[in-house]
Amino acid sequence: MTRSTLRTDWLTPDWPAPAGVHALCTTRVGGVSGAPYDSLNLGDHVGDNPAHVAANRAILQQVMGAKPVFLNQVHGTQVLRLDAATPNASVGDACITDVPGIACTIMVADCLPVLFATTDGAWVGAAHAGWRGLAGDKGEGVLEQTYKAFCAPALINKGLVDTEVIAWLGPCIGPQVFEVGDEVRAAFVAQNAQAEQMFTPLGGGKWLGNLAGLARQRLAALGITQIFGNNGSADWCTVTESSRFFSHRRDRVSGRLAVCIWRDV
Repeated sequence: MTRSTLRTDWLTPDWPAPAGVHALCTTRVGGVSGAPYDSLNLGDHVGDNPAHVAANRAILQQVMGAKPVFLNQVHGTQVLRLDAATPNASVGDACITDVPGIACTIMVADCLPVLFATTDGAWVGAAHAGWRGLAGDKGEGVLEQTYKAFCAPALINKGLVDTEVIAWLGPCIGPQVFEVGDEVRAAFVAQNAQAEQMFTPLGGGKWLGNLAGLARQRLAALGITQIFGNNGSADWCTVTESSRFFSHRRDRVSGRLAVCIWRDV
């Protein structure tokens, strides 16, 4: 596949990706959709014209020079292993692959996208971490399940069990505006007392939550020491950066960004 020039307003992760591994995060600019999906909406489940979504996805694929696989994300923890035959709309909230030219792709419009790569460049992955998937059940959320997928028996047999994994966090709803109830805070604090540090009280059973900060805690607990990208500052916030990012919480009817990672063909 032939790769086109990356748009200057899209995000390129600033991280020590191994040779042959590429990643990007789209913005809302550069597509054909009309309002309120203007203009590069990549979600086919949000009410946009299907022809516009197809055209936008074609733009993305042309820029990458790789095939994005779009999941049916359900705020769960299931991890898929992608290959050339994996169809779009496969149910899962994370994916990994070692197949060149196949892009692990996550759609977001406030939830946190997390990209992974083994430092030898053999495997890449992506996860959709809204608060439910991030919290998971009894400390096992989508990030833990994705990391385990890298260490599955099939990979151990290839000698990859000791391969280091690095991570990059993309834009999401920021800690300045992510208002949640007691039940969200409790879901994290019950599993890790240090999660208290990621919630600021507003009163009346309401809190401001730091989604990226919670993800960093979870990744560090897995032994992932190289974590890049979203640090919770305002310029990463999908809600407040309205000209750059889609936001479901801000607009209710919204397009979707795509965050992709792939290996060279």
